[in-house]
Order: sequence, then C-alpha cells, then structure tokens
Amino acid sequence: MAMAEDSIHLHDMVFYGYHGVASGEREGGQRFIVDLKVYADLTEACLSDRLEDTVDYGDAYRLVKGVIEGPSKNLLEALADEIARQVLAMSRVRGVKVTVKKPGAAIKGSILEYSAVEIERRNA
Repeated sequence: MAMAEDSIHLHDMVFYGYHGVASGEREGGQRFIVDLKVYADLTEACLSDRLEDTVDYGDAYRLVKGVIEGPSKNLLEALADEIARQVLAMSRVRGVKVTVKKPGAAIKGSILEYSAVEIERRNA
C-alpha cells in the first residue's frame, strides 16, 4: 500500500529580520514573507482527531519565526535552508518546501514586488 502524500501549508507569514548582503539591510532590518509546505502522512491524525498524531503547525510557525528573527544571514538561500533543516527535524515530517520572499530587495533601479528563494527538501 502506498504511503499518503499529505501536506500542511502556512502562507504569507510575515516577520521582521536583519538579513542581507548590504549593511543597510542588516542594520535597519526589513520584512520577510515565508510560505511553508510540510509533507507528512496525516492518515493517523485524520482518524484520531488528536494533535499529537499530526505536525503541529503552531510549532512550525514558531520555528520559522525564530529563524527569521534570529541571527543575521547574508542570503535568502541560507534562511530557507535553515528553516528547511529545522522543519525536517520535526516529528512525522517527510519533506518540506520553503519560500522566503524579500519585498525590499536591494536592486538599484528596480521595481519589483519581491525577490524570493524556494527550496524543497526530503528526509531520507
């Protein structure tokens, strides 16, 4: 029997962090928007209706918040990877897709809604 490929989504989580290559980004800070998709077999939770049988998305939210509001990183890639590694360490998680958006991208002369990095990782 094939294993279920269910997912939990957290979209448009907004945090303030001090990340970027430019010194102004690291000193003044800026908003970051994160989308998270967590892959897990949710069959047991569907049947039991118990929080302990699923991935607690409150815990996932707090984990993302801790990374974005934590120590400075230069690259969105590093932020997304740190989030992915921590989420993958959570119980029941099989995989994760992380998108980190930076609305205030420091690109001279640019007009854009945001820059973003998206990564997807799986547990072995």
